[in-house]
Amino acid sequence: MEKLHVLGTGYALATRCYNTCFAITNNHGTLLVDAGGGNGILRQMEDANLSFADVHDLFITHAHPDHLNGVVWAMRKIMTMMNAGKYEGELHIWCHETVRKGLEVIGELMLQKKMLRHIGSRVLFHDITDGMQATLCGYEITFFDIGSTKQLQFGFSTTLQNGRKLTCLGDEPYNPICGKYVAESDWMLCEAFCLLAQADVFKPYEKHHSTVADAAKLAQELAIPHLVLWHTEDKNYANRKALYTAEAKEFYHGDLYVPNDLEVIEL
Repeated sequence: MEKLHVLGTGYALATRCYNTCFAITNNHGTLLVDAGGGNGILRQMEDANLSFADVHDLFITHAHPDHLNGVVWAMRKIMTMMNAGKYEGELHIWCHETVRKGLEVIGELMLQKKMLRHIGSRVLFHDITDGMQATLCGYEITFFDIGSTKQLQFGFSTTLQNGRKLTCLGDEPYNPICGKYVAESDWMLCEAFCLLAQADVFKPYEKHHSTVADAAKLAQELAIPHLVLWHTEDKNYANRKALYTAEAKEFYHGDLYVPNDLEVIEL
């Protein structure tokens, strides 16, 4: 059974939850998407009962620290396992060129030579481009440039093993230029920085983010059957599920998820 493991749901400066990242598991293994902002990814994977030994494909949306820094720790963990004979095969890291170059520099500064020796042999980088297709964890993935207003960022769409289409929009508002990739999606993974009712407090538009109402209206307009909202502020974390669900349901009438960290969603 395919499952979406929610490893983190918060925005860059969240302290009450981990930064937004997730994993999808199937009979091929675990596809990891982003890794949050630090070594908390190690705890999140452990608490989710997921093993890095099953991660052979890692997709990085963009170079912001809350998505990228945890990748260094994931790489260190996997390289350590390689050195100990506890990891079989290769790790494939999928990202755009700027992210790859950044990781190479960070790796040279922070990782030991006995780990770095795996880069190019067992840790393989793949530069992605808009519309590029590749196979990750058994999925035929299509990468697409989300048209970010801040920094080059990619989302992806794929057909799940059960035949449903899943699309990850990244962490910025939907750009119509991505329409052909998002069309006819059954699942949409979408950022929703805060409640519309609190937009004056959190100022999502200044940060190039959406409100819950914006994301809900979009999903309803695009006729998305299943919607997941995350990458949120964390001041409302304790009551976020109820608050965000109530606002989203005013505009969206499909299957709605406002997960907390470490929740598992059956796809």
